[in-house]
Amino acid sequence: MARSTIFALFTLVFAASLSITAQVPLADPTQGYLIGPGDEITGKVLGETQFDFVATVDEDGKFEVPFFDKPVNARCRTEGELRTEVSKLLARYLKKPQLSLRVTKRDSRPPVSLFGEVKEQQKFQLTRRVQLLELISYAGGESEKSGGVVQVFRTLGPVCSTPNDPNRWAASTDGGSNVPMRQFSLTELRKGVKEANPEILAGDVIVVQKASPVYVIGEVMRPGEFVLPDGGLPLTQAIAMASGVNREAKTKSVKVYRVKPGVAEPEVFAVNYDSIRKGEEKDIMLQAMDIVEVGKAPKSFGQILMEFATGLPNKIPIPIRPI
Repeated sequence: MARSTIFALFTLVFAASLSITAQVPLADPTQGYLIGPGDEITGKVLGETQFDFVATVDEDGKFEVPFFDKPVNARCRTEGELRTEVSKLLARYLKKPQLSLRVTKRDSRPPVSLFGEVKEQQKFQLTRRVQLLELISYAGGESEKSGGVVQVFRTLGPVCSTPNDPNRWAASTDGGSNVPMRQFSLTELRKGVKEANPEILAGDVIVVQKASPVYVIGEVMRPGEFVLPDGGLPLTQAIAMASGVNREAKTKSVKVYRVKPGVAEPEVFAVNYDSIRKGEEKDIMLQAMDIVEVGKAPKSFGQILMEFATGLPNKIPIPIRPI
């Protein structure tokens, strides 16, 4: 993916945020939150306001405490752990200091953006572990135009992890992109396949892809564009989605036009729709951008005679003689 594609992606994210609903926190448990760069920490000491502080954790994961020369390391530590350490520092000056310490801003965890073919595009501020299926459920599930493919762009990566952390994805080399991305199948996700339901991290951008279209035209009741689902679309099902063929359809030879990459002219092949419906031939699976054309059957001699007979008064001119 080229840089221009990445730029376009985040442009879409920004545009989507204009219509996204308010951020939805999934939970807000204080205990267990691991602090990261950008978080704001507020400390208050009962009866000793000169020791109160409001500090932002810097890029190195540290923050300053009044009257102490060395900064305190906060990266990947909990409020309780910091409270214990800062209380020990204050004990050098105070007898049994009563310290209240909490994270007042959690800016180290940017929201997760979920957009594309879901019922409600949203942003989620994560404060606990969550997986892909849960977020899609919070968004109302996939829309009717979903193609069943979900892309997850890992823009930040884990705040607290080891080099072998499975959530630390390697950047894709396809197209020179430096943004790690993986694709997942909604079909496998619904079946409970563990690998299709990854843990989602703060800063992830989730895109539920729109289904590729196929087209059914010609002698059908409702010609038009139809979505190609993740599991594929048989020819008979596509024609059924077009409400079936009409009485003038040439069902023994239905044409399929298939575009191939790098080829100017589409591949054209004909299938016997009647034989497929009878089970005499195997149904074919359509591919993205296929065009199914149901032609018009040639008229029988009886139909031609009937049309001639019913249209005779209108087709034979009657001469008008002047009076």
